[in-house]
Amino acid sequence: MRRLPGRIVGQPVDSAGERCFVLSLQAREQHIRREKAGSNICSNEALCALTAAVYLSAMGPKGLAEAAQQSMAKAHYLAEALTAIDGIELVYPGPFYQEFVTTAPRREEILSALEAQGILGGLPVPEGILWCATEKASRQALDRAAAIVREVLSK
Repeated sequence: MRRLPGRIVGQPVDSAGERCFVLSLQAREQHIRREKAGSNICSNEALCALTAAVYLSAMGPKGLAEAAQQSMAKAHYLAEALTAIDGIELVYPGPFYQEFVTTAPRREEILSALEAQGILGGLPVPEGILWCATEKASRQALDRAAAIVREVLSK
């Protein structure tokens, strides 16, 4: 089964109103080496749209609102925990949703220590670190990340 090319064929209408067929999703190497094509699906707009449609259908309006509320609450919780540490401050004090930037003395040490503990820290930016928290993060994980930052900066 793995050796069969994977594809989803769409049936749109062309500009003359005639039925036609298009490969909406197809194996990555479908047109290069057809005989060796695997079942890797190309990453294109249709695949992204399909993924989004499945997620939204599964979540529903209430589930999506709940995920958004949890993401915002957890990001604000993390921001409060981090800014309670000496040397860490919000760069942009205005409202934010799930991402925020903090100053970060010894930024590389902080990110390395988080990575060593299996935590994807933030994104290094010129101002410091861009952090993000989503509905998937647990309070324990956020507390653990803040504790690691505190430990690095206390040395």
